[in-house]
Formats: sequence, C-alpha cells, structure tokens
Amino acid sequence: MKKLFRNYINTFKGLSKEVWWLSLITLINRAGTMVIPFLSLYLTKDLNFSLSDVGWIMSFFGLGSVIGTWLGGKLTDKIGYYKVMFVSLILTGILFVLLQYLTTFKEFCAGIFLVMLVADSFRPAMFVALSAYSKLENKTRSVTLIRLAINLGFSAGPAIGGLIIVGIGYQGLFWVDGITCALAAVLLLQVLHPKKAKVQDDVKVQNPVSAYKDKAFWVFFVAMFIFGFVFLQYFSTIPLYYKDVRFLSELEIGLLMGFNGFFIFLFEMPLIKWLENPKNSKIKLVLIGLFLVAISFVVLNSTSWMGILIVGMFLMTVGEMIAFPFSNAFAVQRAKKGNQGEYMALYAIAFSLSHIFSHNSGMHLVAKFGFEVTFNFLTIFGLIGVAILFWLMILLKKEKTV
Repeated sequence: MKKLFRNYINTFKGLSKEVWWLSLITLINRAGTMVIPFLSLYLTKDLNFSLSDVGWIMSFFGLGSVIGTWLGGKLTDKIGYYKVMFVSLILTGILFVLLQYLTTFKEFCAGIFLVMLVADSFRPAMFVALSAYSKLENKTRSVTLIRLAINLGFSAGPAIGGLIIVGIGYQGLFWVDGITCALAAVLLLQVLHPKKAKVQDDVKVQNPVSAYKDKAFWVFFVAMFIFGFVFLQYFSTIPLYYKDVRFLSELEIGLLMGFNGFFIFLFEMPLIKWLENPKNSKIKLVLIGLFLVAISFVVLNSTSWMGILIVGMFLMTVGEMIAFPFSNAFAVQRAKKGNQGEYMALYAIAFSLSHIFSHNSGMHLVAKFGFEVTFNFLTIFGLIGVAILFWLMILLKKEKTV
C-alpha cells in the first residue's frame, strides 16, 4: 500500500509551483459552478420551462461561450493572460449572483448568454498561462493536474449542490457560485501576480501561423466538436434521464455525477503518467477516449438494471480521462507554430459550439423520440468522430513525410 501511495505521489513530481496555484484557483472556481449540472432541472422544475425552452436557453449558453472564448483568445494575445483571467473571474462572480433574479424565458436567454461570454473568456487565457508556467516535458501532466482540480471541484460541487437544493433551494447555488468566483480572483491576485510568478516556457513566434489556416487543426476541431456534443449530454439530457426514467432524487443525481469527479481525482494522473509515452500518438489516445464516451450511452438502453447507470458513468469517465488531457496537450503542442491565444481559443470554441447545438438538439430529440433513440443517435455520432480522428492520424503522418 505504501509503495502504491508513493508511486501515486511521484506522478505529481516536477510540476511548477505556479501550475499548482493555477490548479487551486481552478478548483475553487469549479467547486462553485455547481449550478451548471442542475441547470436543466432548475429551469424545468423551478421555473417551469418546457424542454424546448431549456434547449434554446442552453443554445444561448453555448453562443455566449463561443463568443466569450473567441474574445478571450484575442484579448490574451493582446493584453496577456493574467488580466483576462482576473477580470473574467470577478465579473463572472457578480453575474452568477444576478442570474437568480431572472425568471422569464427572454431574460434567462440574455442572462445566461452574458454569464457565459464573460466566464469562458477565462478558458483560453488559462490554457496559455498553463503552457507558460509548465516545462515542455510536463505539459500533459500539467493539463491533467488542472483537470484533477476541475473534477475534484466537480465531484464536491454537485454533491454539495444537491444538499443546498434540499436545504435552502436553488437560489443558494447562485450565491455560492458568485462568492467562489470572487475568491478565485482574490487568490489569483495574491499568488500569480506577473512579478511573482516564474514563467517556464515563454513562447515567442516570429512568423506565427494562423490557426484558421491549419487544415489538420480544423479536422481536429470538428472531432472535438463531436466529442463535446456527445459528452455534454451528461449535463443536460442525462440528469433528466436519471430523474424521469430512473427516478433518482437530486441528491442521488449529485452523488452519481460526483462519482465521476472523484474517480478522476484518484486515477487520472496515474493513468496519464502510464500513457504519456512519445510512442503513443496523442490523437490515437483521444480516439480511444471518444469511443468509450460514445458507447457509454448505448449501454443505458441494454437493461433496466440500476447498476448500468454506474457502468455508463464509468465508461464516460475513463473516456474523458483519456480524451481531454491528450486533446489539450495536442492543441498546446500545435499552438507552438502560431498565436497561442488563437489556437487555444479555437480548441475551446469547439466545445463552446457543442454547447450551442448539443443541449438544444438533445432536448428536442428526447421530446420527439424519447431517450432510447436519442442515446442510439449519440453513440453513432460519437463513432463518426472516432472515424474523423482516424483520418487526422493519416493527415499527421503525411505532414511528417513532407
């Protein structure tokens, strides 16, 4: 047991102090965004919106995310990642608190759009900061540490969120979200000030290549959009499936989704350390991850046994454990040839676009065809993404031979 624990601790060695601080800031911020997994439930149960209304609200959620991510990438290249992160955290905290006072369909569409525009400007800035504070050989593990922080926060967030809903209602979630964003901004100001932080990899590209002219990166972008489209169903249609078909309570849903984050917290870093080998293609690993996420839906149709919910969550969890760190590492590596903010913004925009179409399409598919057909469609769509990643592997091999 001691040897196992020592090996686990060793997987974290070599990461810079700044990466650890960035992870803590992300943990505080993510633990506070507990309203997001419960958003579809809040809109249908508390505000009495229809599934169609929820779908459109989620599209505005995604649209704000797309524009915010694009804007964050542009601002990061112009004024630097530090200023973008700080302003984003402060304003997001204020907007989350104000969001609870919006009750009509139009108000909530506008409100969630503005919240996500500000909140997701943080993402490309954070990715560039992560790259700057991390040594070249530690990029993937640094990304994994950030994901551990995200998922530790996410495992605690829904569980605490479920308790808050039972105790004082949904409004309590908005206050906690706002306060934690403000706390993350204060911590950023204290520990990652440019004069205090040590940059490990300050990339200056003399003749940067535009990410928008990189064909292989666009193929990667499409695959990541599909991955995001399928994965994000776990934050909209899946909670409703748990509630309406499997009859789970909000607390049980929070605990089941919390299992995802807790499992990632325990096992992702050792898994990435084991897989992080120059001989292993990053894209091949992303392909395997997407395949596991895709089949996590079809297994739910196979039996009425309640344990299948854990099997499905396990498949999705292992899939994202592999796909997210290595897709992010591929994007960081590719960004070396151009404007980092632009590349990382485009990577994040793939998932932001998924928000626009994923939740809305999922809600409409469920409303019209039911959960079984929807889950079959998601599996097929995910397998198309697997095929696109296989094509990308061929393109990258051709690049090396030119």
